Amino acid sequence: MNNADDLTLIGKVLILGDKRAFDTLTLKYQGFVRRFLRNLCEGDTIFADDLAQETFIKAYLNLQQFKGIANFSTWLTRIAYNTFYDYQRNKKDVFEPIESAALEISQTHTPMENYDFEQLLKTLNPQERAVVLLFYMEDFPIKKIAKSMHIPTGTVKSLLFRSKKKIKNIFENETKI
Repeated sequence: MNNADDLTLIGKVLILGDKRAFDTLTLKYQGFVRRFLRNLCEGDTIFADDLAQETFIKAYLNLQQFKGIANFSTWLTRIAYNTFYDYQRNKKDVFEPIESAALEISQTHTPMENYDFEQLLKTLNPQERAVVLLFYMEDFPIKKIAKSMHIPTGTVKSLLFRSKKKIKNIFENETKI
């Protein structure tokens, strides 16, 4: 299924009220949305699944606002990121502070080859984490990330650079110990 197929399904939902067409879109994108949110939520699958469900509910309720200028996946990514960000901002106690996560990693003194990607993601702030996930795990081009997150392409590039630098510093500091 491509973007034209997505637009056809969206048209069926909006014009005909065909809920099965939206089910098709949900099935197509649920794996991507759940994986993206699971990584943003630092592996908390239950919380990520709740956010994914809320993402699709918001998408369905606001489908008439989809203009079709960007891909549906870009629009859906923005909703997922906003849903995550809203919860994070309103429920600060749900997430461990980034600084303590980084400190915990640096105090473990385990060889860097034993680190998994999720541990390294915990050292990044949520915006950096989202950009890294979209760029490296979902193969989004920088322009699509910028559209999804409503930030300039230069900011995406800066976030990627800063994220790589943070991870590189972890590696360098670990090898000195």
